[in-house]
Amino acid sequence: MATIGVGESTHGVRGSAIGLLEQGRLVLADAVASGDLGDRFRLAHLAALRVAAAVVAERGRPASARRRLMSVWLLLDRVAPEYTEWSAYFAAGAQTRSAIEAGARSAVTRRAADDEVRAAEQFLLLVEQSLGMLAA
Repeated sequence: MATIGVGESTHGVRGSAIGLLEQGRLVLADAVASGDLGDRFRLAHLAALRVAAAVVAERGRPASARRRLMSVWLLLDRVAPEYTEWSAYFAAGAQTRSAIEAGARSAVTRRAADDEVRAAEQFLLLVEQSLGMLAA
């Protein structure tokens, strides 16, 4: 399944969204390649954050949220309610990612790391499809 790169036809998708999706793909590739469970989970979660940020960049940040710091998962719920289940899933993993970043390598199991990678892959694919960024 080919993806459309920067500079190719993207059906009007903003450049910032394209860049964030590309970053998400790169970080996700690092997650897939990592043999360390903590890194797999952490990188997959970071990839999902970039994908969510791409949706927010494409849809625009709500005026009520412009002056406050907000979780990208809360912003995603506001601008793209069709992704509510995804934002809830990834928001629930934020504490695990924080624990891993703080050095708690045993904070994640192989299954949790693999689940996070699979979820990030599915989320990326769904967002790319919804933005019309996948080649036929």
